Amino acid sequence: MSNPNISDANTSDTNTADAGATESSPAESFKDIFSEYEHSHRRKAEPGSQRREGTVIAITADSVVLDVGFKTEGVLPLTAFPADKPPKPGDKLQVTIKGRDPEGYYELTRGKVERPTDWVSLEKAFAEKSTIIGTVTGVVKGGLSVDVGVRAFMPASRSGTHDAAELEKLVEQEIRCRIIKLDVDDEDVVVDRRAVAEDEERAGKERRFSELKEGDVVQGEIRSLTDYGAFVDIGGADALLHVGEISWHRVAKPADVLTVGQQIETKIIKIDEEKHRIAISMKQLQPHPWDAVAGKYTAGERVRGTVSRIADFGAFVEIEPGIEGLIHISEMSWAKRVRTPSDVVKVGDTVEAVILGVSAAERRISLGLKQALGDPWAGADQKFAPGTVIEGPVTNLTKFGAFVQLTEGVEGMIHISEISAEKRINHPQEVLRSGQVVKAQVLALDTEKRLIRLSMKQLVPTGLDEYVAEHKEGDIVTGRFIEVSESRARVELGEGMQAICRIPAESSAKEKAASAPSSSTSSTKPDLSSLGSMLQARWKSGAPTSEAKPEAMRAGQIREFRIAKLDAAAKKIEVELT
Repeated sequence: MSNPNISDANTSDTNTADAGATESSPAESFKDIFSEYEHSHRRKAEPGSQRREGTVIAITADSVVLDVGFKTEGVLPLTAFPADKPPKPGDKLQVTIKGRDPEGYYELTRGKVERPTDWVSLEKAFAEKSTIIGTVTGVVKGGLSVDVGVRAFMPASRSGTHDAAELEKLVEQEIRCRIIKLDVDDEDVVVDRRAVAEDEERAGKERRFSELKEGDVVQGEIRSLTDYGAFVDIGGADALLHVGEISWHRVAKPADVLTVGQQIETKIIKIDEEKHRIAISMKQLQPHPWDAVAGKYTAGERVRGTVSRIADFGAFVEIEPGIEGLIHISEMSWAKRVRTPSDVVKVGDTVEAVILGVSAAERRISLGLKQALGDPWAGADQKFAPGTVIEGPVTNLTKFGAFVQLTEGVEGMIHISEISAEKRINHPQEVLRSGQVVKAQVLALDTEKRLIRLSMKQLVPTGLDEYVAEHKEGDIVTGRFIEVSESRARVELGEGMQAICRIPAESSAKEKAASAPSSSTSSTKPDLSSLGSMLQARWKSGAPTSEAKPEAMRAGQIREFRIAKLDAAAKKIEVELT
């Protein structure tokens, strides 16, 4: 269709040229008239695309509400303002309307965004990759139709929405977008809304990140949950709430105590400037349970708890939220050597234990599992007095002996020399095996060191048993000295039977005197006066001048002895010289 203004202008130009009233060329007149036409037909910018002055009327936790002169208020994100200079009611701000949110409020921005008015503006915006304003006019195949001064196409994938219903909501809405394809000849324009939104979100996070510092207490909303923690939006910046920072008590999975969308209060505990990571904590805002431990738990007290984790050296037990004690592997059983804690307890088990020690400063509590079961050594001195005969299984064999279980938690040791009286043994495994039930006699017991010495050979009848049975204390017997010292001697009474002979000091002196050489033989000159006296006395009385001297004690000498003591249980014999 021809434009009447242009037609009239051409006629006027022709008439003017014929009259010779002006010297301007027809081309120049057409250019001026066409420019005037474009100016008169240029699309007027809609109110939403213009810079407007808004008045702050309210401030919420994350937004600033402004009156922009329409029936509906506009909303600015609080992150658009410096943390140290927040707005206040009554402030005047220059804003641009970029669309409406799902609740119907105008979405505002403090940045200036222009709406293109012609192809020149479009080419400039495309070259500079600047953000422009457009109006969604409808849903078309594969995306949306957008009016940016000319008809443009926006692929659904670049709309920033996720489904068809959200695409429908954008119709008749103003959007901020960027031209990603421009063909003037074919009048082909493609725009992208998603890239602008991502850039704005990235810029907002950068701004928010720069405002935060360690130690700040911030409000946040949980965006997603994983096995190791929760990702939280703290006003435009993402932060990680690790599972170990949720509570002072152990949390197995964040989903057990948190939900997506939940509002929480947290404390910033670490900011990684290089990786742009923020770590937050909920438990740091709660009282530390160890602060009350010193006056709450004492050594010797019984407690109940749940096994929370197991290590190579023991098991940790949570006795209250945030308070754990350690049962060392050595404190798990009286009866057996525990190779790994999992042989005794499992994660999740409820156990009763005795507090062995508390160190509030080091935040440590030592627990004993076996102590809660009772000490099996209590009363052992009455149960296993020396001479008692016991029966039990062999629990362990070593090169020096065998260990036998007397009762649950109590073991005795049979030295290799006490296993057999019949033959010499090089290793206990020559005659014993693990698990074999044996009989033994208690030789000695030390309750402080928890040691019991046993003997098997003491229960085997020998010639000594028969000898003890056939004799009694006071009997006169014959024996041979095996070894002699000043105070005692060992005497052999028969094959394999020995006794101890205690030698009184007087007898020892006489024996020494008897074994000493006489003075007459040692002197070179005899004492004739003494010899004469001796002969005179013998003549008058008829008695010898002195008694016969006893033979001196020596190894191999056979003598008569009196049995002074017979100990059948200990199989010991003591004798004395007659």
